[in-house]
Amino acid sequence: MLLTAHGGPTIIRLTLASGTIAWPQETECFAPRRSRRAPDRPVAEAQPLHAVRPFLRNWVWEHGRVGTRYLDCITGEVHFDEGKKAHFATEVHIYVSLRKDADAAAHAGPAIHEGGLARLVHAAQQGRPADAGSPAEIQRAVHDCVELALVSAYQRDAEQAQARYAQEPMFDHEIRAAVIEDVRRIWVGVREQLARYDFTIFYGFPQPFLISDAPFIDWRVRAKPAIPLVSLPLGPYSLLVGTPSARTSRSAPPLWKEAPAMGPFRDHNRHQVDSARRWLVATTDEQLVAVQPRFAPPEPAGPGPESTAGSR
Repeated sequence: MLLTAHGGPTIIRLTLASGTIAWPQETECFAPRRSRRAPDRPVAEAQPLHAVRPFLRNWVWEHGRVGTRYLDCITGEVHFDEGKKAHFATEVHIYVSLRKDADAAAHAGPAIHEGGLARLVHAAQQGRPADAGSPAEIQRAVHDCVELALVSAYQRDAEQAQARYAQEPMFDHEIRAAVIEDVRRIWVGVREQLARYDFTIFYGFPQPFLISDAPFIDWRVRAKPAIPLVSLPLGPYSLLVGTPSARTSRSAPPLWKEAPAMGPFRDHNRHQVDSARRWLVATTDEQLVAVQPRFAPPEPAGPGPESTAGSR
């Protein structure tokens, strides 16, 4: 990501293999909030903190009938969840600390400042950087976004590991330790990389985004050709984007930028559909109906030739 100035507003240029995309720079800025930490419990127990629910508030429809449109990835059915609570997001998360020096017993959910996170997410969707708080508050909220994004991202690996070890002659605490070890082997390094990334909050996209139960996208792995980006949808028209920093120490404060075009993120919704395992949320039924065939359960097999012949 390159910043250039030509006697006027600073221009942010994102250079990709397919070309260069430029956005005008807006406000630099990281919100007060109370802290909540999911208590340390066995990995299979329910936790009070849900990694994606803080972002789902921006997909709530509030014109007349209040609720959220979502597709159940298991049944392939489109539903409207009444209210603002995202009742469909009931999956139990497995929490593993990704701190490099984490204690073996200290694997609880990350400490999240909910008030500041909510302020950032709302400001991003409304395109009002000034409403997000001070630079320090915004930086903390972006940090919380990244922590929650990683929790949602490693769930598949954690669940697969837990199912695998459950088949072994192991005690519960041994299964827990093995799951933690497997997740940390993959994801501790990813968290360390992201700690050195520069983050930008893009808002005002011309087309709405989908969000799934696994919304974090690592474009270095998912895109072809690879793009040095990671992203997390904050709302239907806003996106948190991380790019590698040239700095060797701490990353820079997050930037705010308006996005007049979809740019490299035109494939965002396709990646959300690919990663969805439990549910997929959209602003309109049409978006969900368009991808519904992918999640529809197979039709029951018809009667075989012998059964058909016997009925004649």
